[in-house]
Amino acid sequence: MALFDLDNTLIDRQLAFSVWAAEFADERELGGGATRWLITADRHGARPRDQFFHEVREHFALAEPADELWASFRARMPDLVRCEPQVLDGLSQLRASGWRVGIVSNGMADNQLMKIERSGLGERVDACCISGEVGIRKPDVRIFQLAAERCGRALAEGGWMIGDNPEHDIAGGRAAGLRTMWVGGQRAWPGGELPADGTVVDAAAAISLLLDESWHGQDGRSRSRPR
Repeated sequence: MALFDLDNTLIDRQLAFSVWAAEFADERELGGGATRWLITADRHGARPRDQFFHEVREHFALAEPADELWASFRARMPDLVRCEPQVLDGLSQLRASGWRVGIVSNGMADNQLMKIERSGLGERVDACCISGEVGIRKPDVRIFQLAAERCGRALAEGGWMIGDNPEHDIAGGRAAGLRTMWVGGQRAWPGGELPADGTVVDAAAAISLLLDESWHGQDGRSRSRPR
C-alpha cells in the first residue's frame, strides 16, 4: 500500500497558487508587489485558510467578506492544478503491479476532491481521505488508519506514506507504523526531525523507487517488497 499527500506531492500546489495570486492581484488592481505579498503570506499553504483570507481582506482593504474570498479561491484552484503525465502513468503502474494506492490530504473537501478529479488523479487511485470530509487532520494516526481501510488494507499490514510535509506526512506516517518517503525537491531535510526512510525530488521519483523491486533503503534493510 502507498498513501500519497496531494498538495506539492502529487500536484504542484505552489505553482497553481502563484498563478491564482497573480490573477487575484490583477483583477482587483492591487498594485505592484501584491502577488509577492500573497505568496509570502500563504506560507506554502501551511496557514489556516480562514486566517489567511481575513488577513488578505484587511491588508488590501477589500469589500468582499473573507468567506467569499475563500469560496472563490476554492472554486478556482482546481482549474489551475496539474498532475504530471509521468505521475499519472506511474500510479497506474503501481496499481497494475498489485499496489493499493490512496491519497491522504488536509484541506476542505470540496477544494481537494475537485483537484483530484480535474487533475485525473481520481481514476488512478483506490481511495481518498480528506480531512475536511472526515474531521481528522494529519498527523493524527486515525486519518492514516481510515485511508488504509478505504484502500482495503490495515495499517498492521504495513505500507508507505509519501509527502512533502515533515510533520504531517513523515512524522504522522511513522507514528501510524508506515515507512515514509519525503518529497523534498531541492530542500534540505529540516533539523530536529527524524529523517524519512527515503528522500526524493518529486512524486515521479518516489513511484519509480516503489516500482523497483531491488531497491534497498538507506539503512540497509531490504525494500524488495515495500507494500
